[in-house]
Amino acid sequence: MNNSLPASDGGISPKEWYQGLSAQNGFVHDTAQSDAIDQMDILWHQLLEFKSRRNRFLGRSLLSTEVPKGLYLWGGVGRGKTLLMDAFYNGLPYRRKRRIHFHSFMAEIHHEMSLLIGESDPLIILSDRIAQSTRLLCLDEFHVDDIADAMILERLLEGILKRGVVLITTSNYSPDALYPNGLKRQNFLMTIDLLKQYLKIVHVDSGTDYRLIRSNREPLFLVPDHARGEAENEACLAQWFARISDGTQLGEDYIVVHGRYITVRKVACNVVWFDFKELCSGNHSQEDYLEIAHRFPTLILSHISRMHDDNADTARRFTWLIDVLYDNNVRLIASSAAPPDEIYVGAPSSNEISRTISRLSEMQTQHYLQLPHHSKDVPL
Repeated sequence: MNNSLPASDGGISPKEWYQGLSAQNGFVHDTAQSDAIDQMDILWHQLLEFKSRRNRFLGRSLLSTEVPKGLYLWGGVGRGKTLLMDAFYNGLPYRRKRRIHFHSFMAEIHHEMSLLIGESDPLIILSDRIAQSTRLLCLDEFHVDDIADAMILERLLEGILKRGVVLITTSNYSPDALYPNGLKRQNFLMTIDLLKQYLKIVHVDSGTDYRLIRSNREPLFLVPDHARGEAENEACLAQWFARISDGTQLGEDYIVVHGRYITVRKVACNVVWFDFKELCSGNHSQEDYLEIAHRFPTLILSHISRMHDDNADTARRFTWLIDVLYDNNVRLIASSAAPPDEIYVGAPSSNEISRTISRLSEMQTQHYLQLPHHSKDVPL
């Protein structure tokens, strides 16, 4: 599939966009994607009709007409879910819309709740704020693996959905497979029921990972081979840093993230170089990775090691890191003990691992390298 998106607020329906793609050379028809487009096209027109009808009522009461159901797009990695959602988002001529990665969204929620300490019900306040600013909310990579997120989501989703926010989300998991084996998962079942009530569940899975078949990959993921050992790869990373920083290297051997010091190999205004152990074996959160991703358009990572069951925490942080870098279009240059598909050895969560491997592959393509860096997040 070609991944040209409509212009922002272009007023192009999902079906019109997809038909345009199908006329291009090299287009591969995908039944699962086509079925998803049909559902998205229905919602797209429902939202336009909803807006038109609602504007006819004085005061624009939410009771003036029924709010359309959102969509829950799920399936394997690299199936085009994010691309379909982004095409819908760009083509919808709405002002009150927002698209954000799920990790970033939850980081914002935790931050806003910390500012509302002392309020009797901060989640109601946040629900009101989101509903006032956002009619369409697009969340990419919906995935729950944290009990704090699980506890917040039920009341937050209930709050925004009942206030008329239309949600579109992508996920590698069906709703029933969210938060598997999580602590107090029985309390999360109400959230799953809420998703089923307010969203139409659409399975997007043809079995083809489109990221892995893209060409024009750059040699940015360095693995020791017969021609180059670890020392040569380290020298190559140093050359990359010198080329990208262009003489702007800073003298510090650390950066400060959320008040904590993180050791770096080198740092400049536009690139930072970490050792894998420092960034993924330390006590770092998704919020830490998010701040780093916003500050630096390029990240160099040395000595990615193989990950086993006995260092699952490291594997989990590495998955978080790649998710955040990918969603913010950060360029990654790395040296590793093994190719992406051999990094994980017996690690437990295969869906997350598959997503990380797929994204590492895409992050080496010319298409990805030409995407604009996301240097700022959008506040609530």
